[in-house]
Amino acid sequence: MTNSDHILALSDVSFRWPGQTSFALNVRDFRLDPAETVLLLGESGSGKSTLLSLICGTILAKSGRVHVAGTDIGGLSSGQRDRFRAEQIGLIFQQFNLLPFASVRDNILLPLRFAPDRAGRVSAPLATAERLCRDLGLPEDVMAQKAGRLSVGQQQRVAAARALIGTPPLIVADEPTSSLDAVTQATFLDLLFAQSRAHGSTVMMVSHDSRLANQFDRVIDMADIAHTTRYAA
Repeated sequence: MTNSDHILALSDVSFRWPGQTSFALNVRDFRLDPAETVLLLGESGSGKSTLLSLICGTILAKSGRVHVAGTDIGGLSSGQRDRFRAEQIGLIFQQFNLLPFASVRDNILLPLRFAPDRAGRVSAPLATAERLCRDLGLPEDVMAQKAGRLSVGQQQRVAAARALIGTPPLIVADEPTSSLDAVTQATFLDLLFAQSRAHGSTVMMVSHDSRLANQFDRVIDMADIAHTTRYAA
């Protein structure tokens, strides 16, 4: 399969953080297929956050190629990468990164303001946001509420709705269930997968919790795809 056949393809990628204690990450080959759910496991310091930054284009590889949805993001300018990320990647952060004083409605619709192509895939944005909230198990009156007043579990689901709206081909979730109990984790993942399947999105979740493994199509250990090195200054 070519890089364009994969939602994500990293080939011979290397990156080294500058600084007093430098960190190097090397990924020979890592690929995700359309519409699959993948759990990427790794301990603290294994390079998970660096890998996510490379995939999202917030940092650039020193060498090698990072293709997302068929595009080599290393060939894009900083502004083009920002636009591409908004269009093609739905992000769910560990701390959710919601705007606490904005309404749930405004938080969910926010990506569409920065991604006109993604917005163009949504014929009725408000109705779509409302449907995502219902499908993710949020109460009917949640849209007008301030995000900062919601429970942790509700904020997590709003973050998922924000990532899903406009059907980006890749959903990247960075430890989004770390603060939840096992039952709530399982419920959230079931809801997330149901929505991603409905829209054909690939889900890659990064975690250190191997207990989640049986809920994913594929489980990958960072140690199997990446080599990390720390250098003294």
